[in-house]
Amino acid sequence: MDLKSSRSRPKAGTARLISDGDATLPKQDGETPHYEGHRDRLRARFLAAGGDTLPDYEMLELVLFAIPRKDVKPLAKELIEHFGSFADVIAAPPERLRKFPGLKDSGIANLKAVHEAARRLTKGRMLNRPVVSSWDALLDYCSATLSRSEVEEFHILFLDRKNALIADERHQHGTVDHTPVYPREVVKRALELGASSLILVHNHPSGDAAPSRADIAMTREIVAAAKALKIEVHDHLVIGRGTHSSFKALGLL
Repeated sequence: MDLKSSRSRPKAGTARLISDGDATLPKQDGETPHYEGHRDRLRARFLAAGGDTLPDYEMLELVLFAIPRKDVKPLAKELIEHFGSFADVIAAPPERLRKFPGLKDSGIANLKAVHEAARRLTKGRMLNRPVVSSWDALLDYCSATLSRSEVEEFHILFLDRKNALIADERHQHGTVDHTPVYPREVVKRALELGASSLILVHNHPSGDAAPSRADIAMTREIVAAAKALKIEVHDHLVIGRGTHSSFKALGLL
């Protein structure tokens, strides 16, 4: 009888050890992994009481359940620790998210889908109504779109005669502190879309929403070019982290 080989085979029904996330846990042969029950419980809590009762890492877990056969709680906590919040995680660029072991394209796609859903939800609040009379909705939309971008982006909201939104387009994107803007291209695009007025929007990745001298000079150039063609610039918004500035409110427009 081979004693060595018989010792190496566990008896039926005995416990064995499995590695699951950041912990090694006992598991009976044929037993459902512990995280499956956790997923069911977390889903039930979310559906029963809503997201307000869940901390950021648990909201993130719900999104990461796209990753099969894995305890995603350690990954969710690592992402929150690194980026700072649930909102910062879903807004992070895919190339940064790919640096985390265990986070594949299926999970990243879920995160980015949630971010896009938030953007579209806030945009929907502005549709079919005058944008200038839905200012809070406009600010929510601009914040969801731009506040966590890691580079400067310059967007233009094109409005019709009733100030309803025709299109929101990213005109340019640049570096962490600069984006080139060409007034002639802005006006040309407004004419192509038949826009009667514009709202200019760009972000400051630093988080400080105060307009720079370059922002002020560029805005004056766009206003002058648009005025020549009877296109009004209602405002220029600068979006920071949890804050914004309005050229009109500051008397700069």
